[in-house]
Amino acid sequence: MGTFYTILIILSIPSLIGLMKIFEKAGYSQYYAIIPFYNAYIWIKIIEKPIWWLVFAYLPFLNVFMLFLMTVETAKTFNKNLLWEQALAALFPYVYLPYLGFSKDEKYQTKAERPAFKKSKVREWTDAIIFAVFAATIIRTFFFEAYTIPTPSMEKSMLVGDYLFVSKLSYGPKIPNTPLAFPFVHHTLPWSKTAKSYLEWIELPYDRYPGFGHVKNNDIVVFNYPDGDTVALNRQDRSYYAMVREFGWSFVNNPRSINPNTGQPFGEIVARPVDKRENYIKRCIAIAGDTLQIINQQVYINGVKAKNPAELETEYFIIGKDHALSKRELENLGLSNDDIGRYISTITNRNAHMAVVGYYLPQSTMDTAFTEAELQKIGLINLSNAVVEKVRKNPQVLKLIPMVYKKDFANQQNEIFPHSPVDYPWNQDNFGPLYIPKKGTTVKLNMKNIVLYDRIIEVYEGNDFDIKDDKIYINGKVTDEYTFNMDYYWMMGDNRHNSADSRFWGFVPEDHIAGSPIFIWLSTDKDKKLFKGGIRWNRVFKIPE
Repeated sequence: MGTFYTILIILSIPSLIGLMKIFEKAGYSQYYAIIPFYNAYIWIKIIEKPIWWLVFAYLPFLNVFMLFLMTVETAKTFNKNLLWEQALAALFPYVYLPYLGFSKDEKYQTKAERPAFKKSKVREWTDAIIFAVFAATIIRTFFFEAYTIPTPSMEKSMLVGDYLFVSKLSYGPKIPNTPLAFPFVHHTLPWSKTAKSYLEWIELPYDRYPGFGHVKNNDIVVFNYPDGDTVALNRQDRSYYAMVREFGWSFVNNPRSINPNTGQPFGEIVARPVDKRENYIKRCIAIAGDTLQIINQQVYINGVKAKNPAELETEYFIIGKDHALSKRELENLGLSNDDIGRYISTITNRNAHMAVVGYYLPQSTMDTAFTEAELQKIGLINLSNAVVEKVRKNPQVLKLIPMVYKKDFANQQNEIFPHSPVDYPWNQDNFGPLYIPKKGTTVKLNMKNIVLYDRIIEVYEGNDFDIKDDKIYINGKVTDEYTFNMDYYWMMGDNRHNSADSRFWGFVPEDHIAGSPIFIWLSTDKDKKLFKGGIRWNRVFKIPE
């Protein structure tokens, strides 16, 4: 566990020395405090708690909570009952325990010897709230946490309005990078749009407890958004780096600049530590060591066609009679307002005026054909054609055709990773091949492929990186190779044309992995009223897959 445990051991030494003196004051040999397992048994006897506390004292993650609790109970044996006294004991045991042990003025007292201390109602409520907050924080950090699906990027595998529990134990809980934080919120304080919910006085390096397993191909994974290390507070819905590529660094970082798309300033530019970046949920398409390629929407891993998710979606174009589909027609097709895509236009086809609307739909059966001329009229290129059974039966729908970006279709606005369209003219549907970095492997670097790995080298793995005179410098030395220090993953949404994923911002480092969804405990349809179909009962307790 590296640095984290080094710090923990250093802080534990004065705590242990103080505990030795406390054992002696309580009538036990001070050397009992350094005997593993037996020390916990004696400690529990000193604070006069039931023997079953030992079980929780040695359960992973719960032992952290028990350590705080036992330290507070130790303070009570010295008649320290005030809230501030117990807070000092819990937060600074490496100072408070030596004080209790070495101070001649502090006397150990059994429960029978101590004067009765009656708590006020305010104190009882305060203690109860602190206990609940502390316990809930331990659970959220190390066991599981509740999440909601805010966007349609994983439809139809997971829907907007799905509420789910995410297991932190699946891949091993992470040690928080910023342990000093306001409870139950992520990166922003309640009732604020900009104020940080965390303090950066203490920022711990990446460490992770062992988990039940490792990330595998096709796992649904919750992770911290890698591109979210820097954000413009007035435009948090879009990648800061994408805006820099579009408008230029000096324009985006100028507080007087007005965003042409919103008419508002970009806002303050802030950096966020890993654990305070936005939570994303996607499917892991490729793991460390894989080579990924996408050919006409089909993913290939190491040259073998990958299994597509059962509920995979791509973008289709519905040709309707004279109008876009109404809300009722959307419901008849099993669609939501979130399924409406980017294109709304009209065409004239065989003397009939028709509406063309892009929708995100599950993959369907190939059927009727459009001519190239008809496709050109609605701005589509190289498209195959499809019809699903529900669409065929709907009298308002004439045709349904899928959107496929041609291989030579330029990546618009320089959005596609690695944002080098000359050397890597990739797009959403035709991408790669690309090697996914694996810990301990070494890659050769040159002036072309450095754009694939420069962010890994400098940002994710913390090296000093520079390019001068067509030479690559890492930590001040010229080099043509690099050995990775972490595993990386490739994440994509099941809604392949409506997902901001690795195709746009690249690799997901292992230190960004948070957990895996266990089950959906509630699912609501925001397009319907709560008691009129607003709860999707068929999804409650469903396991995402």
